[in-house]
Amino acid sequence: MSPATRTDLAQIIDHTLLSPVATRTLIEIHCAEARTHGFHSVCVAPRWVSLCADLLADCPVKVATVIGFPLGFETTHIKTQQAKAAIFDGADEIEVVADLGAIVEQDTRLLVRQCQALVKLCRHMRPAVTLKVIMEAAALTDDQKALICSVAQQVQVDMLKTSTGFHDAGGATVEDIQFIRTQAPACQVCASGGIQTLDGAMPLLQAGAARLGTSASLAILNALPQED
Repeated sequence: MSPATRTDLAQIIDHTLLSPVATRTLIEIHCAEARTHGFHSVCVAPRWVSLCADLLADCPVKVATVIGFPLGFETTHIKTQQAKAAIFDGADEIEVVADLGAIVEQDTRLLVRQCQALVKLCRHMRPAVTLKVIMEAAALTDDQKALICSVAQQVQVDMLKTSTGFHDAGGATVEDIQFIRTQAPACQVCASGGIQTLDGAMPLLQAGAARLGTSASLAILNALPQED
């Protein structure tokens, strides 16, 4: 996918602000930017979901939030309760960090149980809530990536996301996008982690990413010429 216009590009960007020192003023500015430029969503910490839902209630921009962030080692019950609370606050999309320890030791049962619980929760909402699973691809081997892809495919997760952007191993790569697309063809891919420029974003989209998660949304968007 290669968006030809700024409008097309904006509509596949999750405009992200997950700084632990984000303030109400910064969140309000962030939402105003998303409204002005027509980003797909704002992605914010759970405490800001209700504010963003209020600020964006009259426009198409969605509200996304992160669960089990950034380490992913919370129990299934905790993750599910966090997600439920965020949805009731107004979240349209849930991004849950997969348990990396479970992936590394190939605890398929735990991974399936967590993903199934969250899929069930999100599907039962009206309208249904999008569920993304963050896999921290740069920290995993191919076998480990294949495992979480298989689980996501099996339980029908909506989207696999490459990175939290907080892991030392790094963020999105073309190779990981291609790998995920091959291993979990029923899931869309969100490229995230370290995406700072249009030149860095375009190869990821061309490799098959359906969405970009980035805090550099404005810089990326402004690198495309304005439409006439």
